[in-house]
Amino acid sequence: MLRLGITGGIASGKSVVASMLRELQFQVLDADRLAHQLTEPGQPAYRELVQEFGDAILEPDQHIDRSKLAAIVFQDSAKLDRLNTIVHPRVQEATFAQFAAWQRAGIAEPAFVEAALLVEAGFHKSLDGLIVAWCKPEQQLERLIARGLSEQEARKRIASQMPVEEKLRYAIERIDCSGSLDETREQVESLAAKLRRLPSNS
Repeated sequence: MLRLGITGGIASGKSVVASMLRELQFQVLDADRLAHQLTEPGQPAYRELVQEFGDAILEPDQHIDRSKLAAIVFQDSAKLDRLNTIVHPRVQEATFAQFAAWQRAGIAEPAFVEAALLVEAGFHKSLDGLIVAWCKPEQQLERLIARGLSEQEARKRIASQMPVEEKLRYAIERIDCSGSLDETREQVESLAAKLRRLPSNS
């Protein structure tokens, strides 16, 4: 079973690509959702995060308030690095455990993990290939502002990640998400057909 990553800059279309692959019956893990589960109260990462960032990141019910945590780490690259050091290894471990479970269940088709920081975290080195979704920088900015971020916050989020040109260098496939949804879907369907023609899936 090929283990592939889906990545791209923030608001670049990677979640849309992941959703389309799910519609095409591929197994796709959402690393962000996995990170949320691994930072719930009672999980080891939760204790480390509260120890590192203090009770100020907690909601009244003691769950981590992600917007408060984001406000802290996106102001300070050292704190962002610390957050990633706590969370990323656990997400990677859980991802490979899920890949192994799918393989034991007899799934032979490629499986995917979707995450923004696959390259930054070095996670891509343990995968069989990387699909990179991309769009124009001004589109990223527009999409983030449409999600409710200020322009300043949006620019900080974009700047905190590796430039898309660099991510594209690691790609075995590139999906251009700067056009319409139908144009994106056409590329994803083409990728799916190519993957299903591989000898290991025949």
